[in-house]
Amino acid sequence: MPLKNRFAEMHPEITAWRRDFHANPELMFDVHRTADIVAQRLRDFGCDEVVTGLGRTGVVGVIKGREAGRTVGLRADMDALPIEETTGKPYASTVPGKMHACGHDGHTSMLLGAAKYLAETRNFAGTAVVIFQPAEEGGGGGREMCKDGMMDRFAIDEVYGMHNWPGMPVGKFAIRAGGFFAATDQFQITLHGRGGHAAKPHETIDPVVLSSHVIQALQTISSRVVDPVHQVVVSVTSIESSSKAFNVIPERVVLKGTVRTLDESIHDLVEERVIKLATQTADAHGGRAEVNYIRAYPVMVNHDAETEFAADAARALTGQCDQAPLIMGGEDFSFMLQERPGAYILVGNGDSAPVHHPDYDFNDEVIPAGCSWFVEMVESRLPLAG
Repeated sequence: MPLKNRFAEMHPEITAWRRDFHANPELMFDVHRTADIVAQRLRDFGCDEVVTGLGRTGVVGVIKGREAGRTVGLRADMDALPIEETTGKPYASTVPGKMHACGHDGHTSMLLGAAKYLAETRNFAGTAVVIFQPAEEGGGGGREMCKDGMMDRFAIDEVYGMHNWPGMPVGKFAIRAGGFFAATDQFQITLHGRGGHAAKPHETIDPVVLSSHVIQALQTISSRVVDPVHQVVVSVTSIESSSKAFNVIPERVVLKGTVRTLDESIHDLVEERVIKLATQTADAHGGRAEVNYIRAYPVMVNHDAETEFAADAARALTGQCDQAPLIMGGEDFSFMLQERPGAYILVGNGDSAPVHHPDYDFNDEVIPAGCSWFVEMVESRLPLAG
């Protein structure tokens, strides 16, 4: 089955939706304009039920098929990133310091296009639930929608999601079973020393020097603590001093960073070593460390059977579905996959800037493939009798 012709007809309309979302980005849970537009469109499409305010600002639409049956959930994310856009496109962000640098504008628009098609045709037996989620970029919006009882409320049996992927040919698909996107943790290490004049370092306990030892020590987690066959990344991404002067040794330095792992069996080990290395290194130099370690997103694990269903849908549309690489980025669709079986797939965005880059833009040529895959997931998993 090729890409659905209806989406070629709808392409200009869906592109216009996408570019409007792109020009008006919103962050985290503060996606009120986007959510209002999504909810109104779902009502206009004739969804049987539209619910707002799940997970604070999430939106869910319910579309019933021609016959009774099981329920399939389809999810898209709505939020943007705190990045200043540099694309120079006519539809570039109109909001300083905010842009759709990850393609969530495209994900939302493709799922809206699929919802319109499903509401028009209803060629399935059961129920399609379209899920529009806030705060994927660090806020855990997927977790919050699940906490609000979304899966039970709508009796969702399995759930699927999609992300565009720069560097893959436009409209090509890739997926893998098992651990796919990494668990992402955050840490803040406050190193306390004794400040003083830069000309008299012997009278101080220099937290700047101490911070350099802690940073080096943290790198031994991946090289000397964790079995090298396991993936782990420890990154210190920010160093802040309490002093702004050239000639003052500060009282404290704050380190911030992330930990990324793909195996829950080493999750506890890495957290333990971050805390021990920071506190004991500080103690050895006469200082003190306070560590705030936050587990953010768990490993996103695709379920085996549902991964094959998702791959089959991609093959039905394009003739192939490639094996995706392991990805050390985080994805809070992981929370939904902890609640229900399902899978997450990549669709090629072509030769674009990478996600989270100020020159990134979602490729509108992806729209027919993405919309078709969402629809194919519903129609293949909820076939009509006969």
